[in-house]
Amino acid sequence: MSIQHAIWCVGDEPKPLTTTRLASEQQLEEMISKMPEILSREWMLIGRQERTDDGGRIDLLAITPDGSLVLIELKRDRTPREVVAQALDYAEWVSRLTEDRIAQIFARYSKGKSLSEEFSKRFRTTLDEEALNKSHQIVVVASELDPSTERIVSYLNAKGIAINVLFFQVFQHGQELLLSRAWMIAPEMTQANASQIGDANSNGPKEPWNGEFYVSLGGYHESLWRDAKSLGFICGGGGLWYSQTLKLLQPGDRIWVKIPGKGFVGVGKVLEPVQPVTQFTVSINGGDVSILDALTHPDPFRTNADDPEKCDYFVRIQWSEAIDASEAFDELGLFGNQNTVCRPTTPKWRHTVERLKTKFTDWDRG
Repeated sequence: MSIQHAIWCVGDEPKPLTTTRLASEQQLEEMISKMPEILSREWMLIGRQERTDDGGRIDLLAITPDGSLVLIELKRDRTPREVVAQALDYAEWVSRLTEDRIAQIFARYSKGKSLSEEFSKRFRTTLDEEALNKSHQIVVVASELDPSTERIVSYLNAKGIAINVLFFQVFQHGQELLLSRAWMIAPEMTQANASQIGDANSNGPKEPWNGEFYVSLGGYHESLWRDAKSLGFICGGGGLWYSQTLKLLQPGDRIWVKIPGKGFVGVGKVLEPVQPVTQFTVSINGGDVSILDALTHPDPFRTNADDPEKCDYFVRIQWSEAIDASEAFDELGLFGNQNTVCRPTTPKWRHTVERLKTKFTDWDRG
């Protein structure tokens, strides 16, 4: 069943707002172009109405912090299943885009700006050309889906294709029009599927996931891992792209933690589902203490603590074995990924876990 939207005016007798329509798909496209946050705070638009080699036109093209692309198709009204077929056709073209072609697309869209420079400004990190367009997502923006289209999108997701639908609805409130939105599938699932596609493209064919989660713990201060090791947690934040994949973790899951640029430092099991920074506590001297009062350097975590999209999220971990960052294990051929959490389906991940189990000999303790 498609996502249903409704808005009421608050009062002694709540009144529902009536639904209406936008004048055109172009109006929706203009709105998103001016404020991409309507789709996601974590994406940077790099192309608009880009013509494919076969004469089609992609409504919008975006890039994520790890260099993967997002193909966005806008449909104002009911969406037939042919739209999904069209998006898949466009996605095949996107998958073949080279680094220089992507740079040219962005130059046209931005009137001559440099993709690498704007990427660095937007995401505060360097664009890794080796990682550029190793994976992609498909997003259909629509007011509703017919049942056939919804079944197709659900099936493709179950098979690991990174496709999602962002439902929108327009409401009339006096002279104003209000826009609401809701995702058909949790965005972290689509991000995870895109990550798996990238792994396969980079490291050979896919294989069944081995049930072991990869975790990247980076940023903030060098003391973060010391705190995580002693207090029992992993975390991610600064935007939903960095925090939402933590929702993939459930109690009992095993994780292998890597500090980017250093190596693997720990293995443990998840004890509780993810919690925002303002709700996460740790036990110190027999009492529960807010994580914000327990961290060695809490200031970066306080900055956006009240913003549900930008704040940090924490997952409680029981470490089977954890070592100091100075002793991190790394060697040629080990798996790496920029997503905070992912479920790799590449032989490289299987090889990595096999190697890690020879170094972390207490990996199955607890």
